[in-house]
Amino acid sequence: MAASQHEKFYAALSRDEQVLLELRDDLYSRSWEQMLQDLRARLKGKPYIFKLVNRIQDDIARIERLMEYEKKHHVNLGEFSKKKEGR
Repeated sequence: MAASQHEKFYAALSRDEQVLLELRDDLYSRSWEQMLQDLRARLKGKPYIFKLVNRIQDDIARIERLMEYEKKHHVNLGEFSKKKEGR
């Protein structure tokens, strides 16, 4: 798959998905596994706010979708975020 196709995929991501890519790169050393482990651990902790639990579950689904795409195409979508921002 050509880089332009990855750029198109990245451009079609929701803002929430783009934020997850940025957080993964900045806080979890580009590791989806560490990010998922952290979010799942937070879900098990109590007390928690119901809205937050729903958000975490939604984020986990987004992360799994992004992780699957990156693995399938051997690409780091975070690189497209940096290109977009001119980093």
